[in-house]
Amino acid sequence: MKIGLPKERKENEYRVAIIPSNVGRLVDAGHDVYVEHDAGKAAGFSDEMYLEKGTRILSSEEEVFKTCELIIKVKEILPSEFGLLNDKHILFTYIHSANRRPQTEELLNSKCVAFAYEDVKDQNGRFVLLEPMSRIAGEVGLITGVFYSSTTTGGLGKLVCGTPGVKPMKIVIFGAGNVGVSCARLALGLGAEVVLMDTDIHKLEDILANKLPTVKTCFSNRANVSHEIKDADIVFNCVKWFPGLTILSRDMLELMQPNSLIVDIDAEPGGAIESSQYTTHQDPIFVEKGIRHIGIANLPSSDANTASAALSNATIKYILQIANKGWKAAAQDNEDLKYGLDFVKGYLTFKDTADAFGMELTDKEKVLAMF
Repeated sequence: MKIGLPKERKENEYRVAIIPSNVGRLVDAGHDVYVEHDAGKAAGFSDEMYLEKGTRILSSEEEVFKTCELIIKVKEILPSEFGLLNDKHILFTYIHSANRRPQTEELLNSKCVAFAYEDVKDQNGRFVLLEPMSRIAGEVGLITGVFYSSTTTGGLGKLVCGTPGVKPMKIVIFGAGNVGVSCARLALGLGAEVVLMDTDIHKLEDILANKLPTVKTCFSNRANVSHEIKDADIVFNCVKWFPGLTILSRDMLELMQPNSLIVDIDAEPGGAIESSQYTTHQDPIFVEKGIRHIGIANLPSSDANTASAALSNATIKYILQIANKGWKAAAQDNEDLKYGLDFVKGYLTFKDTADAFGMELTDKEKVLAMF
């Protein structure tokens, strides 16, 4: 199969979807891999590194899409890329279609086949292609929050670990999933006082017993959140937003220390953090009611080399299955991939997106039987 690796077009996105060592696995399996010029440069992977693994370098994104059948990306299809897909293409990337109607319509109109990284799920219910980026997002979020809490960046000027006779930072984390636990682990390692909040008591019990015995845990409800944020130096939101969820409402900002910081790792405007807005790596902070906010939507991109390798190592076995078997047989033979099969030849097979936009949903098995 001809496999294409375009350069990412999204602002501040520096990752690349396949690193050279994993390209080598595809070439060794008999596939032709085409890489857009400088696709991996920002992440530290030169064209020469890809050429050494047997790829061909193409000069433009348009050439990659025109030449290749299987397109591997990191982020969703952007408006500038609309029109590049057709019914010959198989797309494998993060899609998040329930939040992006124009992209959803483009994927349907193109009649391509599209697998979404974020919906690939194993037999234990783990979203296996989200987990690597979730861990990195939690760690990068913590590092980013600590950096922007310094005096020189306009913050409170507290040292995360404190010093003899002086208390460390108090860090409050919403969400005890992969993002929150990674954030908490690094914060504890740096010597902070950490309060981890969640609505799942069993999850908190497991974290205390088996992962982070020194973390403080607290059930997440409005009263407890209101209490814990009063003296927090940094608040991290590590909960994926869904309609109707508000953890920290705009009026609750008045309870917080002036000039303290909220890092919304989920970064959904008006989401679980009601006052949240998108920010960027270049312009990370906005202030509302005296509270500084960070809402960078692609935090892992700031450490693009590590993040690209982690993502590529997680996706490569699925890419090989699609390339070796074709999209249909790969989905039929691998339930993980079938969960991620969201678009098929003009049919929408992902319920969340159908519900979000009032679109027709087609059962995956029915679609597989049609083609």
